[in-house]
Amino acid sequence: MKIKEKEFEEILQELKSLSAQLGAEVRFEKGDFKGGYCLLKENKVIVINKMANLQRKVMILSMALKELGIDQIYLTPKIREIIEEMSEVK
Repeated sequence: MKIKEKEFEEILQELKSLSAQLGAEVRFEKGDFKGGYCLLKENKVIVINKMANLQRKVMILSMALKELGIDQIYLTPKIREIIEEMSEVK
């Protein structure tokens, strides 16, 4: 699927709200790391490097959501396809 650059911001917002539905907090932090899903004192947290470009942020969030488990919830076909594609790219 080809995604236009201006669509990434909208996709990022949709993925952030999906994370909230799954009970995971999304945090954008500065540092020397790529990011991903972790547990912090029993809280689900997805940490993303705030210096990464939009495409990279969507990719990291997609991988984290896939790890959290999205099979049992309804997603629009477009969002499901984006998560599947982005989580495969390394």
